[in-house]
Amino acid sequence: MTDVDRFREYLEAAGRRVDLALDRHLPRTATRPRIIHRAMRYTALSEGKRLRPALVILAFEAAGGRGKKIDPVAAAVEMVHAFSLIHDDLPAMDDDDMRRGKPSSHVAFGEGVAILAGDALLAEAFRTLGARARAGALGPRIGARLVEELSAATGSDGVIGGQVLDLLSEGSIVSRSTVDYIHGHKTGRLFAASVRLGVLAADGSRATLDAFTRYGTAAGVAFQIVDDLLGAAGSFRELGRDPGRDQARGKVTYPRIVGFDGSHRAVNRLLARARKETARFPRQEALLSGFLDLLDARRRGPDGEPLRPKEAQ
Repeated sequence: MTDVDRFREYLEAAGRRVDLALDRHLPRTATRPRIIHRAMRYTALSEGKRLRPALVILAFEAAGGRGKKIDPVAAAVEMVHAFSLIHDDLPAMDDDDMRRGKPSSHVAFGEGVAILAGDALLAEAFRTLGARARAGALGPRIGARLVEELSAATGSDGVIGGQVLDLLSEGSIVSRSTVDYIHGHKTGRLFAASVRLGVLAADGSRATLDAFTRYGTAAGVAFQIVDDLLGAAGSFRELGRDPGRDQARGKVTYPRIVGFDGSHRAVNRLLARARKETARFPRQEALLSGFLDLLDARRRGPDGEPLRPKEAQ
């Protein structure tokens, strides 16, 4: 069995755990006002890869954590991710009508309800984390660290900050440092926060936290560049949304700024940087490497060669 196969198996099992935790912590659709709770569940429980919450669990275990007390923390990360997807798709943002192979939240429920569903998911994420501060869960010291960590990763110096610069840069030719900032904040910060939350929940060492921060940051930015490549040369099946939308709107992407070759070189460097950290965790090394191998495979065509511009294929 390859490392990718091992990671896929792990991801599937972790995804089931996360979905159970989401179902348990999200308000029921029978609770008034019903439409907002349907909209929250529509996106949070829709079919997705569950990469970020799986990395929460994996880092927790690598740092010595045991059991399923981490599952609500992983679910909180997925709630934040779902919030970001709903808001990203809005007409005022990326204006995408499809997400994960089905109509986006604002198409299914209307723009006003979609905005509020995203807001509610963000609030629910921190309520879920706050409950971890109780003595019977992770305790007040760790619970407070988790809330602080996810808040910082989500706010104006994190995901939201990256989205702001992405929005302001639309239609412009920006510098490499600007696209690095956007990708590092809009995507990299939540990946880094995912593994950091796992380590913090396990009360792991500073060295473990630093190693996973480097791993998560590099892997998260690589993930976004691969997404850029798929957006320029992939298919609806691979993306779950319409390819070519970023290019049509003049979105800031790696292929647009540095070309396909430059994008692939950047992915190579980031994956190599992340791989340096995996040997520190021999029990989880195959899974950590498997995630990186999965990223590498996503940016390749059926022939195993790196994706090229469509007109060059």
